[in-house]
Amino acid sequence: MKRKHLEGREACPLLPRVDRVLTAEVTAVFKRSYNVDFYLAALRYAQSLWLEGKAAQALLQLNKSLMAELSGGEDAVLAWPLPYAAKCWVMENCPADEFLGNPVRHYQHLATRMRGPRSELRRWRAWACFHLAEAVVGQEANPRDQLQITREGVEIPGFDEVLAHLARLGIPREEDLVREVAAGRGVGSSGGDFRP
Repeated sequence: MKRKHLEGREACPLLPRVDRVLTAEVTAVFKRSYNVDFYLAALRYAQSLWLEGKAAQALLQLNKSLMAELSGGEDAVLAWPLPYAAKCWVMENCPADEFLGNPVRHYQHLATRMRGPRSELRRWRAWACFHLAEAVVGQEANPRDQLQITREGVEIPGFDEVLAHLARLGIPREEDLVREVAAGRGVGSSGGDFRP
């Protein structure tokens, strides 16, 4: 079956526009060169997947974009900030009949099993997304993996701790970006710190 963008599907306004269906080839060509062009390609591929009706896969590509080694001053990053808000938009706008998976559990697993380049930074980014996902999709419908927490002794870091690590490891003002995205979604030190 030929892949296509869904007719009438609203594009995510927080991601670059695409005019055709993209495939994994757009990021595969970079191999292990996680530069700014890779970042932009991953964002574009996420948009294409969203337009195909593949919200869960779009979130995976947005995760992949965070593998890029960025300074924060690149034109692409200034035009298309790190995709914390885009991830929330995808979760908020995913139709009920479309597969999204459990983003809360996904980000918990991503944070606790992180490997590869800049894994410490990416682990804290995953914890930031975990807190955002809990606020956006809710803990009742999308619970944490309590079995993993119990078996592996996972300690969920508080939101303020996540921000402190992003301030130390991330691009300039990354923690401010996350705080701003979180503010409108009930996450933060004023009661949105989702500790078990």
